[in-house]
Parts: sequence; C-alpha cells; structure tokens
Amino acid sequence: MSVVKITFVERSGAEKVIEDAEVGDNMMQVATANGIDGILGECGGGCACGTCHIYIDPEWHSVVGAADDVEDMTLDMVSETRKPTSRLCCQITVSDNMDGLRVIVAPETL
Repeated sequence: MSVVKITFVERSGAEKVIEDAEVGDNMMQVATANGIDGILGECGGGCACGTCHIYIDPEWHSVVGAADDVEDMTLDMVSETRKPTSRLCCQITVSDNMDGLRVIVAPETL
C-alpha cells in the first residue's frame, strides 16, 4: 500500500509531520494513531461529534473537497470556530494526491 506525507498543525502551533499516512485510511485514524493533539474522534468516525475538526490549508481545499450534507450539519455544531475550509478529518480518506497535505487542528469549542 502506498503512503503520503501529511502535516498537522496542532493547537499549540507545533507542526507534526506524518511521513507514512497510508492511502485508504481516514485522516482521523492517522491523527489519533500518531497522537495529534486536539484530534479526539469521540464518535469513532461516525460524523456525529465534531471532535476531529480541522481546517484544510486553502491551497489543498480543492484536492480534499468540500463536506457532504451530513458532515456540513455536524460542522454547524461547531459554528463558532467554523471556516470555509473546515472539515471533519473522520470524513476524509487519504489518497495519493494528498502527498504534502497541510491541515490545522481547529480550536477547542466551548
């Protein structure tokens, strides 16, 4: 299976580069397996909680794509921190064209 490099910018501002994100995995699994601060995935990838909220670097937004309707409704729960490039990383499947992707972990919601 092929792998790609993904950079996560944690809430502290620290960048954590994952050199071996496997194509076909979802990004929440990649983040939690690598201890990315701020990615909790409390619903286990069910698109129900918003605890894996990230911002896609604008230059990568067209590669990753927009949220579907269900994800969009879940993102509405975190509206105070939502941006046009917001996604839930549990809903993003790592693909070959994401090599070099950079994402920012969204701030914690109150």
